[in-house]
Amino acid sequence: MKQTFNPKNKDLLININGELYHRDVAGISPFDSAVQGGDAVWEGLRLYQGRIFKLIPHLDRLRDSALAMAFTEIPSHDEIIAEISKTLAANQMTDGVHIRLTLSRGRKYTSGMDTRLNTSGPTLIALAEHKPPVYDKSGIRLITSGIRRIPPDCVDQNIHSCNLINSILAKIQANAADVDDALMLDYRGYVAETNATHIFIVREGVVMTPDTGSCPEGITRAAVLEICAENSIPWQVKDISLTEVYRADEMFCTGTMGELAPVVELDGRPIGRGGAGAMTLRLSELFRERTRVEGYQVVEFAPAG
Repeated sequence: MKQTFNPKNKDLLININGELYHRDVAGISPFDSAVQGGDAVWEGLRLYQGRIFKLIPHLDRLRDSALAMAFTEIPSHDEIIAEISKTLAANQMTDGVHIRLTLSRGRKYTSGMDTRLNTSGPTLIALAEHKPPVYDKSGIRLITSGIRRIPPDCVDQNIHSCNLINSILAKIQANAADVDDALMLDYRGYVAETNATHIFIVREGVVMTPDTGSCPEGITRAAVLEICAENSIPWQVKDISLTEVYRADEMFCTGTMGELAPVVELDGRPIGRGGAGAMTLRLSELFRERTRVEGYQVVEFAPAG
């Protein structure tokens, strides 16, 4: 899976601290904390017919991550929503859009790790792109990465930070193996997530997913668990070994950028019957139903025709 350039994004306007810049000239200071040390937090949002699905939980997670990193200034939800709306309106976007929010600690007056060098306040970037879900809905292929997920006593992965080298190294392994993504294990050898998404398996009608001890608290993951509870679908949050994944009836991954996508192969082995399973298809449709009616209105949407 490799994303390609969408010509509709050729003249994007990107919002940096409330000012709009063409994508070809947009930039931040080399003294910004995001550049200096990945000292920033981020969220991915998806726009459906003028509404952002689960916007407030996303902004809550952004704020929680910034608090955990001891940011002294954090924009309010209302301030961030206003900048998102401004960005979408300027780009005439109402549907089929992915938004990347980045909040850094801000600029330093000289380079260095000391956060006392930050005196100019945070940097907020809203980058909106025309981007449909990125995964092939007919199924994706994974390998198990040799790169382990970082345990919480090193860097807590529930801090949704921009320091993504761990995941990038796993993705490089997936690219070298000519598959879509890499499954990552925690330091104990249990499944954590892929380099970019949370994972679920299905065994004898029970939907199972790992806990979030070594991966972020996924918003789409939580939505799937809500859907299971509302529709009397048995589910568990538990430690999952590779053996359990190999013998699963179904497997799928979840994330804002890709929604729900079936996993049909892991380490060269077919999962289940090697295609999208009945439970995966059912949950995908129930998820689509939610995104059709739920969400926080940020721009006006007028259906075509």
